Amino acid sequence: MKNKLVLFAALFCFVLHSCVIMSPKKYKALVAERDSLSMRANALVDTVAMLRADTARLHREIREAQGNYQALKGDYSSLNDKYGALNNNLSASSSKVNQLSADLKKREARLKEVEDALRKRDEATNALKEKLQKALLGFQQNGLTVDIRNGKVYVSLTDKLLFPSGSIVIDARGKQALSQLAAVLNKETDINIAVEGHTDDKKVINLGQIKDNWDLSVLRSTSVCRYLTEVEKVDPHRLTATGKSEYQPIDPANTTEARTRNRRIEIILSPKLDELYNLIKQ
Repeated sequence: MKNKLVLFAALFCFVLHSCVIMSPKKYKALVAERDSLSMRANALVDTVAMLRADTARLHREIREAQGNYQALKGDYSSLNDKYGALNNNLSASSSKVNQLSADLKKREARLKEVEDALRKRDEATNALKEKLQKALLGFQQNGLTVDIRNGKVYVSLTDKLLFPSGSIVIDARGKQALSQLAAVLNKETDINIAVEGHTDDKKVINLGQIKDNWDLSVLRSTSVCRYLTEVEKVDPHRLTATGKSEYQPIDPANTTEARTRNRRIEIILSPKLDELYNLIKQ
């Protein structure tokens, strides 16, 4: 642009010198045109400077925009990765929740089965207790009790109801009580029977073959089992005989009344719980 201005000025001077005589009017016109061209040239220079500044600014903004774009692109990629990880975690959590829900339903179903089995056991135990109380009603004033403990029916008979003092031979009154008991047991075939012999803490003296309270408790227990199986025809596979000697008293007091209560035969009746045990093992 500057070269063009110089060339124009030279041409102007040449024309000016070439003219022999130039009128004032023309001269003024040329001067005015020169001034106008100079102003336009200056304006063009300013415009060029402004355009260059704008161009530099635009390049800078483009670079900044490209940097922001790359940063946003990186953020998007990172967020996309995180979204994928979160989605995977969500899927895994959903699968786990479904599995836990299925397991919970199975456990609830199993719990209901166990509760139903326990309810049936308790119903059977209460029904058995009522039958025994009715069958043995005549002996309850002679030292016989029927109660429920830990889901089992306990028929407790004091020694004086079954045996003469210091003896292992069941007397007539005891046989009558056991006969009434056996009538119920032979009808209730799904009942296991444990016979436990108990003594007081007094030492055994001069009882021949009976050496101590262990012998006395065991032999009285086996006498009851033998009578129930041999005379009353109770299935022997259902019975268990044990002797507890003096070591499970129901009254620890050191009195005659306490010792009388502790000398007893306990017949423990429990419904067969095969179904319940199978449920618990699962």
